[in-house]
Amino acid sequence: MGDDEVISVVIVDDHALLREGTRQILERAGGFEIVGEADDGDKVEELVAETAPDVLLLDVRLPGANGVEVARRVAQASPGTKVLMLSAFDEVDYVQACLAVGVAGYLLKTTPSDELVGAIRAAYAGVVVLGPGLSSNLVRQPVGTRGGSGVEALTSREREVVRLVALGLSNKAIALELGISPRTVEGHLNHVFDKVGASSRSALVRLAMVNGLIES
Repeated sequence: MGDDEVISVVIVDDHALLREGTRQILERAGGFEIVGEADDGDKVEELVAETAPDVLLLDVRLPGANGVEVARRVAQASPGTKVLMLSAFDEVDYVQACLAVGVAGYLLKTTPSDELVGAIRAAYAGVVVLGPGLSSNLVRQPVGTRGGSGVEALTSREREVVRLVALGLSNKAIALELGISPRTVEGHLNHVFDKVGASSRSALVRLAMVNGLIES
């Protein structure tokens, strides 16, 4: 980018202190214009449509629509805007889900100021950026490499089982709810774990949430 080129940025996070801190970092660095802020996922699409920012800094966990779904919608509706996730979570499920919807990068909120500035400029230039604590090889490994294509491969019954797991029900309680045997529930879960590559019930719920299968 040229010395006089200014990158327009929208900051989305439900913590006002973090938004203000990010704004100050970018204003001190120079070459940035903050054209909008939001604290709720449901407000982002309209804000991006109104301001047409070069870069959208977006938290993963938000009130309203979650960050992954917002990133997907923005990528489709406003392809000229680079979406850069800024998150407190370094779990591979979150990173994979974000990369899968076409974000320009994923950074942790602990990223030093100078690295954040450099990452935004790199994302604007078309480079996919990942925080230094994230392994490129790990986050680019497809979900469900153990025999499925990920959450898209789940059947309607398997999705229902995942929803009940997210509600905290045991296999026995799920069986009673669905009118099937606990052994059948166990079989469904084994298929689900195999398709999405999750290693535990908590990991399964987290992955299902960031992929929009269940509400956060």
